[in-house]
Amino acid sequence: MQTLESINQTLSSNDAVMLYFSAPTCNVCHALKPKLVEAITNTFPTFIIESIDISKTPEIASHFSVFAIPTVLIFFQGREFLRKSRHMSVGEVVDAIQRPYSLMVEN
Repeated sequence: MQTLESINQTLSSNDAVMLYFSAPTCNVCHALKPKLVEAITNTFPTFIIESIDISKTPEIASHFSVFAIPTVLIFFQGREFLRKSRHMSVGEVVDAIQRPYSLMVEN
């Protein structure tokens, strides 16, 4: 089971991390997740993706101030870079992280 400590460890030990917050009762979450995960893994191969079920671990959602689902948080080198909640498209998430990701992996 995920803990806040395990998520923080993932954030501190990986350069590119996506946290995907959802719940079993969220139909939008279930429709968006596979498309977003596929786009991220195909476009940005070094990304680590963590899915967080807020119904099982509300303390993690609270720590990251996530109050709506689905919510996507993108971290580069441990710092939050992008936060998208509810209404988002896969394309806009990919477009938003394209440039910073390419700069990070070039260095």
